[in-house]
Amino acid sequence: MIRVTEQESNYRDIDQMSVREILESINNEDKSVPLAVEAAIPQIERLATAVAEKMKQGGRLFYIGAGTSGRLGVVDASECPPTFGVPFDWVVGIIAGGDRAIRKAVENAEDDTGQAWADLREYHINEKDCLVGLAASGTTPYVIGGLRTARQNGILTGCIVCNEGSPVAAESDYPVEIVVGPEFLTGSTRMKSGTAQKLALNMLSTTVMIRLGRIKGNKMVDMQLTNHKLVDRGTQMVMEALNIDHAAAADLLLRYGSVRKAVESCTK
Repeated sequence: MIRVTEQESNYRDIDQMSVREILESINNEDKSVPLAVEAAIPQIERLATAVAEKMKQGGRLFYIGAGTSGRLGVVDASECPPTFGVPFDWVVGIIAGGDRAIRKAVENAEDDTGQAWADLREYHINEKDCLVGLAASGTTPYVIGGLRTARQNGILTGCIVCNEGSPVAAESDYPVEIVVGPEFLTGSTRMKSGTAQKLALNMLSTTVMIRLGRIKGNKMVDMQLTNHKLVDRGTQMVMEALNIDHAAAADLLLRYGSVRKAVESCTK
């Protein structure tokens, strides 16, 4: 397959550019990413719909990836509990090489076709669950092996890649292909490709959580109250919903532990 992500940069002699030229060139490339994501919305829609239906039936969502892709999956998964108030194991991000690979690359971790399934089995993954493989290139052996074995075990699979017709997409029931073109720095997929994957993950997890009822109106009514900023945000939500003053809203919020429960206590 021809990997667009590995094609030569459209820019020559970038080591001779001024700082302004470098920044403007990177920014010009970044402008194309949302348009590439927009073109993939029908694919993202199919994946999000399928994942939401599985999770409504008690399933979980797993991400697997290596390098930047793996880190993005871990980030998206780790944000779901504080944002949507869901259990920590509803959305799970797994990176090749284990958690230590989040900070420091683990040599050859992504080349093991059997390790992803071994990692997933630690979570007792089963046919109720969903698995989304993240690989900008679409050729990462760790991700290919994990998706292939998952499908053999009746597990719904999807992916987010940045090349068309990739082996990762071939192992996915619901592939998402976001083709952003050559990187500013040749082959550096942490740039446009990483941005595209991050945008798609935002869309996927947020849409799924909305479909699961974790949002009320446009508010994060189930968010965890883990710091003063979030307590203040929650207090404002309760004030708006119940038309009460700050002190009364804060008292209800802290008593019931979430915006949803605080509001429901006065509206049932």
